[in-house]
Amino acid sequence: MKIAIIGTGNVGGALATKWAKAGHEIYLGVQDTDNFKGKQLLQNPGTSVHTLKEAVNQAEVILLATPATAAVEVAQSLGDTQGKIIIDAMNMIRGRGPEGFHNTADAILANTNSVDVVKCFNSTGFNNMIDPHYGDTAIDMFLCGDSQRGKKVAVQLAVEAGFGECYDIGGNDKFQLLEQFAWFWINLAMFQGQGREIGFKLLKK
Repeated sequence: MKIAIIGTGNVGGALATKWAKAGHEIYLGVQDTDNFKGKQLLQNPGTSVHTLKEAVNQAEVILLATPATAAVEVAQSLGDTQGKIIIDAMNMIRGRGPEGFHNTADAILANTNSVDVVKCFNSTGFNNMIDPHYGDTAIDMFLCGDSQRGKKVAVQLAVEAGFGECYDIGGNDKFQLLEQFAWFWINLAMFQGQGREIGFKLLKK
């Protein structure tokens, strides 16, 4: 699979590394190809750096992992995204995000020509993307969106990143709910003193 990573910080970098090692072609999309965060990612197999539009043009799947406040600006800078799957890993925290929207995924839909937008990889810390295993158990990932095509790809990528399962919590109407779930993790980890080394696992009898 050809994947553009827009946002090469902690989350984008962790997933870029996992997916490169799984055999995917990774196109890092950055503003300045000579000076960008995550240069070490170029040491990964099958990874190259490009301008935003160049990375998007070559990719089948786009991961957006930039600050939520830049969601509209970044979406508008991607160029032609028709037919491409966009995975939104961003979160509005304490109301900080794209003006006029309640979540980042709706902002992406409104500012690109892609209909295959899903929200995933937003509900846990980057440390759990680097290593989602707690002993012999792999924590779970969650996703939502109307695009069945996008969901199928996101589930595959979640499993390849090492998560136990990737559960579908609904359509586009659940974008905000999944961001609230991310805030639940952040609240426990940061504000309630549990620390970053926590994760969620769905258990069944």
